[in-house]
Amino acid sequence: MKKETLDFLTKKTHDLMDAPSCCPEAKKAALDWLDCVGTDREADETKKYIAEIEDCIMPIDSLIAFSASEDGKRIFGEERAAELNAHSKERKAAGAKFCDCPACSAISEILERKSEILG
Repeated sequence: MKKETLDFLTKKTHDLMDAPSCCPEAKKAALDWLDCVGTDREADETKKYIAEIEDCIMPIDSLIAFSASEDGKRIFGEERAAELNAHSKERKAAGAKFCDCPACSAISEILERKSEILG
């Protein structure tokens, strides 16, 4: 991996791990990847990391459905769930495909450069 790409991925990986919305699975994959940077396992761990975060990013349609659900209202509160739902619908209408929380934003930026990262 080119140094510039590695630097980008390292920064975005830290952004992901620092995000309050980062799921435990993504955080573990991020830590595992960071532990392998510069070793003979880096390429394999990079593939595993990318696969894991692809599973963790929330599609906008799932966020819309969740924020309108009883579970979403219970977790976020009625008012915040309604705001999140309206915000997500506006973003979808503008062409967004994923949630824009800090974790999903970091993942999205990483995935935009997936082919460069995986080589």
